[in-house]
Amino acid sequence: MALDIKRPNGTEDILPKDIYKWYTVEKIAREVAETYGFSEIRIPTFESTNLFQRSVGETTDVVQKEMYTVKAKESEFTLRPEGTAGTIRALLQNGLLNEALPQRVFYMLSCFRHERPQAGRLREFHQFGLEMAGSASPSADAEVISLAKSILDKLEIKNIELYINSIGCPVCRAKYHEALRNYFESRKDDLCDTCKDRLVKNPMRILDCKSEICQEIGKDAPIILDYLCDECSNHFETLKKYLTSMEIEYKVNPRIVRGLDYYTKTVFEFVTTEIGAQGTVCGGGRYDGLIEQLGGQKIPALGFAMGIERLLIVMDKQNCDYIQPKTCDVYFATMGDDALNQAMILSQQLRKDGIVAEFDVMGRGIKAQMKYANKIGALFTIVIGDNELENNIVKVKDMETGAETSICINDKFKNSFTDIYLDKVLNKMDEDDNSDLLFSFLGGEDNG
Repeated sequence: MALDIKRPNGTEDILPKDIYKWYTVEKIAREVAETYGFSEIRIPTFESTNLFQRSVGETTDVVQKEMYTVKAKESEFTLRPEGTAGTIRALLQNGLLNEALPQRVFYMLSCFRHERPQAGRLREFHQFGLEMAGSASPSADAEVISLAKSILDKLEIKNIELYINSIGCPVCRAKYHEALRNYFESRKDDLCDTCKDRLVKNPMRILDCKSEICQEIGKDAPIILDYLCDECSNHFETLKKYLTSMEIEYKVNPRIVRGLDYYTKTVFEFVTTEIGAQGTVCGGGRYDGLIEQLGGQKIPALGFAMGIERLLIVMDKQNCDYIQPKTCDVYFATMGDDALNQAMILSQQLRKDGIVAEFDVMGRGIKAQMKYANKIGALFTIVIGDNELENNIVKVKDMETGAETSICINDKFKNSFTDIYLDKVLNKMDEDDNSDLLFSFLGGEDNG
């Protein structure tokens, strides 16, 4: 029977069989960010539409074509198309920028853009991102880039290249805009309708157009690096010096402008050629005027965002390691109501120590229960029937080796089973030489 209702085009369901991949990225990104002094922030899924118009830019594709906007009575809201604007709004509104600077925050969130769905580009997508507010120094730029690279290195992603550029400040960009207008004016009739409007309002946006014709026209356009003022030029040169000192390889790409208007000075991208046209897995830069633009003081800031879906596509292609998925540690196969009641009691005891325990809730026969235990990959099974209840003894069966060990059903049951369980875990670790396996077996907790 065909489904009447399906998920919206451009969205994906993340199923239990794949969620451990997401856990891997989220765990590593969070841990790396925390080692750099960043703390997590969580912001609303939707914001006032005006926030994105003022920050992202009215001439960007995001604002002009891609936002999901809803009118509710007298108000107009937009599902967030990116994370920076809402995060800066939260820092301002909650007074964090009046506290010690720099403020360092990171987030994991879903974003929404109405685009043509394709591999690595969805209408609902997920990002890990961070923002640092308070420092104008190029050392902060190097710090943020280093953090992004550390995450990619920890994920063991290969064949990723770092591209950097400077798009200057409002002073030097004014001269650059004039040079771009002069260049594109002679080809104005060939530009797409959107870029004809951009030619007047913000000619740099033409360099970011997705139209193949506009991209071809823009290949020989002037580059921003030739128009940088002394301050912006010195900032960029110092950043390059810091990256070299930190042994972070990079290439200067003067065509990077990023897709959002709030960027100034440093912009950067980590790019792979392994997922086709959507090869940017991380992008960011500096936005020194954004906080002031949103009503705050003149406080410099910078950050980046990583597309989690794109990272996972690359990791799958490169067969990167993931944290092992958590499976059933022990399955109680029961015969009769008294046995089921005992299985419930024992399961609760084990779960308090983070051990995954299951028992039959379907009313299956014993053979069907054992078949189910195999299907879910249970490490151990314990059969409880009348004999086991009468003698207060059960047999713990190792489902991999078939070995059985008898233990008593008494106040020492939990300790006895845990000893057997930990022996299995430690032996498995020795065989696999995988330190993350212990994290998996112990449910991500330190159980002593």
